[in-house]
Amino acid sequence: MKVKLKVWRQKNAGTPGGFQIYETPDLNPNMSFLEMMDVVNEALTLRGETPIAFDHDCREGICGTCSLVINGKPHGPHRAVATCQTYMRSFKDGDEIVVEPFRAKGFPLIKDLVVDRSAFERIQQAGGFISVRTGAAPDANAVLVPKDKAEAAMDAAQCIGCGACVAVCKNASASLFVAAKVSHLNLLPQGQPEKERRVLAMVKQMDEEGFGACTVTGACEAVCPKEISLSFIAKMNHDYGLAMLKGK
Repeated sequence: MKVKLKVWRQKNAGTPGGFQIYETPDLNPNMSFLEMMDVVNEALTLRGETPIAFDHDCREGICGTCSLVINGKPHGPHRAVATCQTYMRSFKDGDEIVVEPFRAKGFPLIKDLVVDRSAFERIQQAGGFISVRTGAAPDANAVLVPKDKAEAAMDAAQCIGCGACVAVCKNASASLFVAAKVSHLNLLPQGQPEKERRVLAMVKQMDEEGFGACTVTGACEAVCPKEISLSFIAKMNHDYGLAMLKGK
């Protein structure tokens, strides 16, 4: 199969960008979208042209770096998968596929399809830690955790920090990401000492990074490759309200 790519090209944030059209060589329908990008880049390199810059790492849907908007949807046409888990059989021979970077103030563009998502790291650094002393691993039953709390914490911890929630949100809100990172620690006994300080610090950092407010459209949950629930935003808002009342 062959497809036509309409790819956003931009040398850096300080120069104007635009779409360029590329015809792909023959493709195996079973190759992943990122493998297709590799094939296109190989052809560009052989022609002496600058290859398309894009982010990737694990190619197993667990690192979150493959941040592409494909035909207007972060990560591509399917639900609960990252770009690296999107395969060319998802498209038809001769299709035109539009590929863009994540667009948000909090994700400044570096080059082509690569954006700087270090804002997420700073948000996690603001409160994503616990004060439990390190050392030998405690017995499994030393700290009792209710089953529902443990399961909810594990659901929140699945967030891979890809930023699709930001890219799809009309306000470029990072609330789903922050809510997941706050909740997976706040739900567990080990995270209780910093509970109020954590939510205040991480929400404050989110605002300082320039992400927008959540208006609960649900688009973030719809494109999340790990299907993080909107209910975590409600929990974060609840924890935030209590922390404000306590004056933490």
